Amino acid sequence: MQRSQIFQRWFHTYEKSPLTIHILTAIALSFLGGLAFLWRLGSVGLVDETEPMFAEAARQMLVTGDWITPYYNDVTRFDKPPLVYWLMAIAYKVVGTNAWGARLPSALAAIALMVMIFMVLRTYGFSTAAATEQPDQPKTQQKLWLAALLGSALIALNLQTIVWARTGVSDMLLNACIGSSLVCFFWGYGSGGRPLNRWLPNPWYLAAYASLGLAVLAKGPVGLVLPGLTIMVFLIYLGRFWSVFLEAKPWIGALVFAGITLPWYVLVILRNGQAYLDTFFGYHNYERFTGVVNGHAAPVYFYIPVVLIGFIPWSLYLPAAIARLKLHKISEWRDQPRSAHLGIFATAWFATVFGFFTIAVTKLPSYTIPLLPAGSILVALLWSQMILEPQQKSHFFWWSGAVNVAFLGFLAGFLIYSPQVIGFDPAAPNLDSSFRNSVLPILGASIWAIAMLTAGISLFRSRLGLLLSNICAMVLFVALVLLPMGTLLDQNRQIGLRAIAATITEMRHSDEKVVMIGFEKPSLVFYAGVHVDFFEETEEAITFIDNNYPQDQETKIFLIARDKYLKKLPFDLQNNDIIQENIPYKLLYLSYDKFQ
Repeated sequence: MQRSQIFQRWFHTYEKSPLTIHILTAIALSFLGGLAFLWRLGSVGLVDETEPMFAEAARQMLVTGDWITPYYNDVTRFDKPPLVYWLMAIAYKVVGTNAWGARLPSALAAIALMVMIFMVLRTYGFSTAAATEQPDQPKTQQKLWLAALLGSALIALNLQTIVWARTGVSDMLLNACIGSSLVCFFWGYGSGGRPLNRWLPNPWYLAAYASLGLAVLAKGPVGLVLPGLTIMVFLIYLGRFWSVFLEAKPWIGALVFAGITLPWYVLVILRNGQAYLDTFFGYHNYERFTGVVNGHAAPVYFYIPVVLIGFIPWSLYLPAAIARLKLHKISEWRDQPRSAHLGIFATAWFATVFGFFTIAVTKLPSYTIPLLPAGSILVALLWSQMILEPQQKSHFFWWSGAVNVAFLGFLAGFLIYSPQVIGFDPAAPNLDSSFRNSVLPILGASIWAIAMLTAGISLFRSRLGLLLSNICAMVLFVALVLLPMGTLLDQNRQIGLRAIAATITEMRHSDEKVVMIGFEKPSLVFYAGVHVDFFEETEEAITFIDNNYPQDQETKIFLIARDKYLKKLPFDLQNNDIIQENIPYKLLYLSYDKFQ
């Protein structure tokens, strides 16, 4: 029996017992979402430096009752709009004020995105235009089911999605909102755009407008710009811009969008005025696009390796997936029914996000997250056709598979060599030796080496085997290497700061100050639940303490620093000054008169 017939047999079971297949599908999606996004979500503490800032801003909303202006360490935090803070604060109410609560919105956003990709591919994941003419035929239904299952697996089993779904920041929430807006738009478009009534557009268009509003509440104007540009590129390519524009009734969408976004933006501007406008719209949006912010400059090709590594191994099939569509045959695509256009839409989605952030001057790896759903759709459409049409020959696909096999071998070799790559980190001086002495490098290398062997054999015998080699390797790598690697990093880099924060919480009196010298560690603020004065240099801290702290000989100060900064103190430390040491940090409990 050919390997491609395995899925066909599974589908025949669906025809006889659809409820059983729906239950099995729900179990499969739950397993993927649980493993990739929820399992051990809170077992690792918040990771400095960005994540604790988000977590603390959300905590402050609960403490102060101010849900309009975000604060971190008693200073306004205008970097991002409030949606992620609101969701974190709600999660704190449910599961507690901890890392689990801070990350839960990101994890749930990733799961929602995975389900949306499954649904749109299950409905519109036709690998060819001809399939749209007979959507109820068994072979067409097989392709739709396979594409949907693959798309949801691909969006869950890639490094970028897994990392950002497990990080308590706004990026995954933005990704889900943008993904929701674009999926809802295509659903309305693909279904023919039939309006709800004379005044209101198709319900899917209304859902898209609502998602756009949430995207702007998640991260600002980019939540509107990226979907808007994607839809424009898609419709202009198909020559349907004005017809769909009128059909979607964007003037109604503007009301929905404004109803969601304007209340908070108006309130925060009324409360904070020009400071908010300059910081959020000026610095964090306009300047990030037109100039380098926080030193995040990179060459124009920066996102090529980012997508290649972040979406591995599926990124290796993106060129073949896009080439399969034959985008140069514009007239043929324009003659095809709307329901056949998902591949074109995903290409416009992918290219728009990639192009937009390539043009932007400030560059960060997380900026490409919104193109991952599009990449998953494209690769899923390719694989569903290649598996269920084994007679379909594609040299491009075969060579993509060959590169895939070679890259798996490279990953195996890299994992063996990886302990030599980890450089010295002053915040985690024992990390390199801990990683080297663990089983993780050997275990990871073994997973990729076995995957290389099975994929290499399957390259000549079974496309399904090639696919399963990659999926199984990713599942094993995530469960056995990637998540334990996070625990190892936490034990070497973060756990000491949490212990110090716990000591401060236990010992501190209300009037005692907390000072940290060196690189700012916001997790200290979150876990200690107090204001911390951060200074880059010892001299700066001494001057500030002398000029701003109470002139009281009995005043006590908690001081956290590494040895390189403590050596610069203008007095000799006594043994009883150091109350805790967690490599590389020391916690000092000092009287104010020491600084005089």
